[in-house]
Amino acid sequence: MTRRRLDDLFRLDGKVAIVTGASSGLGVAIADALAEAGADVALGARRMAGLLTTAQAVEASGREPLAVTTDVADPSSCQALVDAAMERFGRVDVLVNNAGVATSVPATRETPDQFRAVIDVNLNGSYWMAQACGRVMLPGSSIVNISSVLGITTGGLPQAAYSSSKAGLLGLTRDLAQQWTGRKGIRVNAIAPGFFATEMTDQYDDGYFESARRRLLIDRMGDPRELASSVVFLASDAASYITGQTLVVDGGTTIT
Repeated sequence: MTRRRLDDLFRLDGKVAIVTGASSGLGVAIADALAEAGADVALGARRMAGLLTTAQAVEASGREPLAVTTDVADPSSCQALVDAAMERFGRVDVLVNNAGVATSVPATRETPDQFRAVIDVNLNGSYWMAQACGRVMLPGSSIVNISSVLGITTGGLPQAAYSSSKAGLLGLTRDLAQQWTGRKGIRVNAIAPGFFATEMTDQYDDGYFESARRRLLIDRMGDPRELASSVVFLASDAASYITGQTLVVDGGTTIT
């Protein structure tokens, strides 16, 4: 292996990344960080207005954005995003499966449609995106699935659908790594974020975070940039010997 400067290992110059759920929250920070690291970024989400704002952040970092309205629960919509990225950039090197939804419904009252809607986006959508990217990615590419600490532990809310989807995503990560790393040279890893300030955490009931705070060893919510930097690491050659793993970024929540 050719020896490279340490800081160069974290660079993504000449790479093309796809980020789903890029219209708000963690997706915006992730897309911005990937662009800062040198990647052009294809942005997918259901809300075009938010995508255009994220695209401006990518451009401000000197990289080229592509905004595509995408519903990851629809396999054809996932394929269309990948096709658009290939048409514009000619390659896809990084996929960040960030699109996600959550509900908080007691298990005895949750309807089949409510449960399926979460699974369709968080788990199935990640699979459809990985499948479409896996067909065109070259050796050295990387997939990063954004799971959650709720795939590992409980948060004290009735979130059976969300927790199931995020735990399933960890299993999907391991299996795709087993299938693709040796045969196709595609690394597949997951990140399990803890409490980060996003639109999703804005929906918590009053007092919920304060009650959950006792489990945090770092006594605050995470900054989205702290999560985004972990994505850049796993997407880059700095993590070239890491695959099939889950990186927990949670301020210590899961060890208390």
